[in-house]
Amino acid sequence: MPEYTLSPVGESDRTGIVDIFNHYVEHTFAAYPEEKVPYAFFDMILGIARTYPVVTVRDAAGEVAGFGMLRPHNPMPAFARTAEITCFLRPDLSGRGIGSEVLGYLETGGKKRGIACILASISSRNEGSIRFHRRHGFVECGRFRNVGSKHGVLFDVVWMQKFL
Repeated sequence: MPEYTLSPVGESDRTGIVDIFNHYVEHTFAAYPEEKVPYAFFDMILGIARTYPVVTVRDAAGEVAGFGMLRPHNPMPAFARTAEITCFLRPDLSGRGIGSEVLGYLETGGKKRGIACILASISSRNEGSIRFHRRHGFVECGRFRNVGSKHGVLFDVVWMQKFL
């Protein structure tokens, strides 16, 4: 049996996805909210991503272990070839190649949808994500200094970009 599998997101993933996201809300700068989000947040995720690739990572026991998605960068038709990426995995899965698999899944789905450029908005305090994106061909294309604040701590928003 594989260690993990990737599959399209379904309603049964709601609790697992929101719980993973909330871990990052509570313990890191990877997710921007200061307070845990409600389970209705799942509906917002699916609404934003509508026709874009969205994937659930499941562990060998079938439990949700992470998720990834592409979503519109801007609703104007001029930006239809550009998407933003979001990916969160259970912390114990970091560094095992699963994020690379999720990225590959999203890139493949994005290409099929006509996406030519993927953007990532990353907190400057999330150095692991910046390193991950750099290793996978993203380059820093902008930085907004001290525009974010979480629990009174300022951070930059680093924008990274990859052409498909």
